[in-house]
Amino acid sequence: HVQLVESGGGSVQPGGSLRLSCAHSGFTDNHYCMAWFRQQPGKGREGAAALDADGSTSYADSVKGRFTISKDNVKNTVYLQMNSLKPEDTAKYYCAVRLNTGCPTRPADFPYWGQGTQVTVS
Repeated sequence: HVQLVESGGGSVQPGGSLRLSCAHSGFTDNHYCMAWFRQQPGKGREGAAALDADGSTSYADSVKGRFTISKDNVKNTVYLQMNSLKPEDTAKYYCAVRLNTGCPTRPADFPYWGQGTQVTVS
């Protein structure tokens, strides 16, 4: 079965950097869309970054130029490098995967999720 495990969250001062990792298992086909979502208390999940099977990436305007999504197919891991962090980046970050078809933006379109990792910027 598909499993996603995030790591790398923590506390950092404004302007600092963190790299989140999402180790995935349960599927061998490289044709997938992986996305990072984040959720602040009392708010819905919002997309931060996505990586399509063809290598194309997309970012929310709020993180564009500061966050970078990438993957290592050998390690079966997707990363989110977060630089120039701001207090408003504070949230629980989740990775999610959709297999085979498309790279949507809505959380409801992703069937598989990790447990999340907390990022606090203060």
